[in-house]
Amino acid sequence: MAHLPQTLSKADESSLIQAYERLEYPSFAARLSNVVGTPIEMGMKLLPRQWYRGVQRCAENGISRALDVAIANVGHKTGPLSDDRRYKILGMASGAIGGFFGAPALLLELPVTTTLMLSSIVDIARSQGEDIRSFETRMACMEVFALGGRSHSDDAAETGYYGIRMALEVPIASASSFLRQGTTLSGNAPVLVNLIRSLAERFGVVLSQKAAAEIIPIIGAVGGAFINNVFIQHFQDMAHSHFTIRRLERKYDPALIQSAYARVRKNRIVIQHGKSVPPSRRLPKIIKAAA
Repeated sequence: MAHLPQTLSKADESSLIQAYERLEYPSFAARLSNVVGTPIEMGMKLLPRQWYRGVQRCAENGISRALDVAIANVGHKTGPLSDDRRYKILGMASGAIGGFFGAPALLLELPVTTTLMLSSIVDIARSQGEDIRSFETRMACMEVFALGGRSHSDDAAETGYYGIRMALEVPIASASSFLRQGTTLSGNAPVLVNLIRSLAERFGVVLSQKAAAEIIPIIGAVGGAFINNVFIQHFQDMAHSHFTIRRLERKYDPALIQSAYARVRKNRIVIQHGKSVPPSRRLPKIIKAAA
């Protein structure tokens, strides 16, 4: 068995800190409010109650159907870099169409954007040295749905990155074991249903926030494009950080990485209440300025 390094290099320590900053400050609602220039709660009030059920169904369907398509889209790619910009452009085009046609087009646009977002996640996994055909990597890609769906209640309860991974450990292990028998993720077995529901519960929060932002009256096609850009960038940030941690766990002892992550968290606790604002929160109010 190869001897693993016992100390992180400076470069890897820097990568770990950057990953922490993104993973522990993942508020999609804050990003949207910053871009739209209006508290996202305004859009949430405009969203009809039945839309929440529709968005939740969309979240579950998107998770269960998009992974195979995403892997097929990325499977032929090589090289050390992911094509983040391409997926943002495609996502902006999808958002522009949804924004132009308004609320009736939202539930049609969401699955398209979700598939583009997941394709980008798979591409990021590939660029970080993951085997995108393996069951483990597929499940790690699915974890990003939950990591990107953190809410204020999660933050208050201090549900961190490793806490979410631990919470998903059992459903993911059960689903992986079942998938090895040749079943697709869209199957109806209880273990798959449980996993999809666990992921959709968090992912649905983000989709609801995105849908709410898109029905704010001033949005339109340009606004829809920018919102989708924020949506895809949000999950790209989560994916880059998640697969950076997984890469470090392969290079070092996983326990060493988790311990180092905990130290970073402890050192950052003093500046979590406004003294230091992560880069993900510092976004221009594009739409407000345009209006």
